[in-house]
Order: sequence, then structure tokens, then C-alpha cells
Amino acid sequence: MGRRFILCDGAELARLWARIGASESEELLWVPGDEESRARPAGFHVLGGEMTAETFTKLDPKDGDEFAVISDDGPFVRAAVAAILKAAPAAPVLVMSDRLEDDDLPEHPCLRRTGLRTQIRDDVDFEFSHLGNLNRVVQLRDHLGGRERIGILLQPDPDPDGIAAGMALRAVLGRKSPTAPLISFGEITRPENQAMVRALGIEVRVITPDELDEFDALCLVDVQPNVFGESPPARVLSVDAVIDHHPERTGYDSVIKDIRVGYGATASMLTEYLEAAGLEIRPKLATALLYGIKSDTQLLGRDTSAADMRAFARVHESHSPALLRRIERPALPWDGLRALGRALSQTKVEESIHLLVLGRVREDVIPQVAEMGLQAEHAEWAIAAGIVGRNLVFSVRNVGYVRAAGEVVRAVVDGLGVGGGHRSMAKGIIPLKAFRKVYGRTDRETIRSALFEAFVKAIHEPKE
Repeated sequence: MGRRFILCDGAELARLWARIGASESEELLWVPGDEESRARPAGFHVLGGEMTAETFTKLDPKDGDEFAVISDDGPFVRAAVAAILKAAPAAPVLVMSDRLEDDDLPEHPCLRRTGLRTQIRDDVDFEFSHLGNLNRVVQLRDHLGGRERIGILLQPDPDPDGIAAGMALRAVLGRKSPTAPLISFGEITRPENQAMVRALGIEVRVITPDELDEFDALCLVDVQPNVFGESPPARVLSVDAVIDHHPERTGYDSVIKDIRVGYGATASMLTEYLEAAGLEIRPKLATALLYGIKSDTQLLGRDTSAADMRAFARVHESHSPALLRRIERPALPWDGLRALGRALSQTKVEESIHLLVLGRVREDVIPQVAEMGLQAEHAEWAIAAGIVGRNLVFSVRNVGYVRAAGEVVRAVVDGLGVGGGHRSMAKGIIPLKAFRKVYGRTDRETIRSALFEAFVKAIHEPKE
């Protein structure tokens, strides 16, 4: 986090700011009025003379620094903003005034206006958060504005959070699907996710890694390159933007990177982008964002932050209840219900682990069973495993206060396959060929025994 330079016009506003309470990252600057004593308000440095670029250059502003101009005087604000722009062209500016309107402010690529005397400390921090999101929007538009075709890459088998966030990014960039399509290396398989794209008229194009060459910019949303396997395509290791809420991974380059592990959904982050940019959130997009936040946080009950709650409330105002009902009530396959019945007839909870082995099933059934499995008495972990094509696929859920699910799954698949996820939900994929090489067979009992032992070890293994 950079510094915040707080520029107050006169002693009265400086004293007001002091009552609000300054944070440790703020450097307080006071410009005395013509009729005022030069007695310095506590905690402030005097910034005298004309508002010129040199005035602010002396502050040695660096990348990541922000400015706030506190004044109700139009000429003062215009002079200060113009000087800041010359001294620190990349620095965003927050203007706090109770009298000035947007028309009173000068042109600036990243400027936000808000009130002053109604603010309390949390409000001020919130306004700077908005300013930070506006700065990210400006950076994205500047970097991608001249590109002809932008690929918005989602994870294989995209989920609602990624789909909604991709739609929102396209809106932020002012693009349509022909010049900024949503793309993925895998089909959408879960019924509710298929219902989502059908109800909202969303196209997610399935491509091969070779087809990435048709795009002259690539943005990864709700995903990082490690999800694409141990040897991901070279094109995804050097991208234009990564916007994600999963734990940050290394081994790739991105011009713009916004990763916030404290958020429960990437859709919440993109909702803030839309608000910062002052864009209308239409019903279809609002419904997608609402469902994305809802599904990734289990209706604000898991891995949820205050930011997720604010974003949920914001898009709830504009969403379509009719569209949401069509998404949330997809048909359940009979073969999946039969597989669940067979698994439940043999299941038990051991060492707080509820493990259900389903046999050969459709992939979308597996995470649904894992969700239900966590309801078993005494279960802290639920694991549902099934054979999909040539892979053993398993979904993991936990109660949230135990070891992180993503960390455990990575330990389980180490050397065999790929996997990862959040604190309380994760997914792993092991090729059957690799499983047989280690365990000899892929019958239900062998799968049950191997996974149970691997999870017990990973859950209880001491942290480094």
C-alpha cells in the first residue's frame, strides 16, 4: 500500500480532518488561507506558495501513492488537481467537498468526488477503496483500449462466479462478445451453470490452447495459470490481466494483477469495478453477479467478507428474480441420484471424514454430493469421488474452521494429478492411469481406501 497525501485548504478543514482521525499511511498537508495564522494544526505539514507541479514533486510521489484534496473552493481544487497531475500523472485523486459538483472539477483520468462533513473514518477508507477500484479500471482501459480482440479466459468447466465476473469485465471495458468473448478450455457441465448461461443468453466459447493465438490480449478472470495443469500453455504464462480471489500463485507474468484472497467471490470485485466506473448494472448482469456471489459464498455463509455483502446488496437491487429462479432450479439427473443412493448405503464418517465413492457419473453430480455429504452428523470433511471419462474426479467441502481444503487437495494429488481451491471447498483430478500405477486397481473399495488414507495424512500433517 502506498502513501496517502491529504491536502487541506485552510486550518478549519485541517482541524476537521484531525477529528476524523488520520491513518498511519496518511501524510497531512495544510495550505494556510490568506487571513489565517500560520500556526500549524497538530500533525500537519505546511504547504505554502502556489499550487504548482514543483510543489508536489518535492513530496517525492511514487507508484501506488494517492492524493485527497479537501476544499470547497473551485479554483483551489482545480489548481491542486492540475499540479498533482503534472507531478504524478499515475496517481489517483479523491476530491472531498460539500459544495463542488463534477462540472466544477478539471479533467483527470482517475478522479473521484465525494462529500466531506458527513464522512467518518470508515467512510473515508471506503471512498479511497472506490478510488483504488477506479484506478484499476483506468489502468485496464488504458492497457487494453487499443487491442482488437481480447480473450477473457475462465477456468475449465466455468462456474457462476467466473462467468459473471467475465461478463462484468467485458462491460467495464465497453466491449461486446465479438471483440471480448468469454473463453474456456472445457465445457460447462453442471446443470445450474448450464441453466445460467441459457437463461441469461451467455456464450462461453470452448477453445484449444492453439486458438489463443487469435487474441491480441488475454485476461484471466477467477482463475490463475496453475489451474491449467502442471504444464499450462505458454500463452497463459504471460498475460495482460489476472483478476481473482483465490490464493496467489507464482510462475507467471501479468501486466495488471488484482488478487484479493479476502474476498469470497471475484464477482464482488468486478461489482466494485462497475460501481467505480459509474456504469449502470442492468438486470441480466446483476442477476449473473448475484448468483456468482451467492454460489461461491454459499449464500454469504462461507468465506464471506464485508465487501461481498456490500456487492451482494448492490446487485440485489437490480437483479431479475424471474431469471434467478430459472437458474436455481435445474433438473437433477436420475443416474446421479441412483449413484448417490448406492454410495450412501455404504458410507460412514471416520475421523470426521465423510467419503462417498460414486462410481462412473456425470461430473456435475460430484460437487452436489459433496455439499450434501457435509450435512452428515460429526462430519467436518465431505469428499465425493467419481470416475469421469479417464479421470478420477473428487470434490471436497469442509466446515471452514479446519485446515484449508485447497491446501489439503494439493497434497493429496501431489505427483498424481492437479487440484486446489478455497479454504472450505476444493477439487482434485487424478488420471486413472496414474492412480492404477500407484494403487493397482480403480474399483470402489480401492478408491475409498486410497483417498481416505491420503486425506487423513494431508489433514493431520504438520504445517511447515
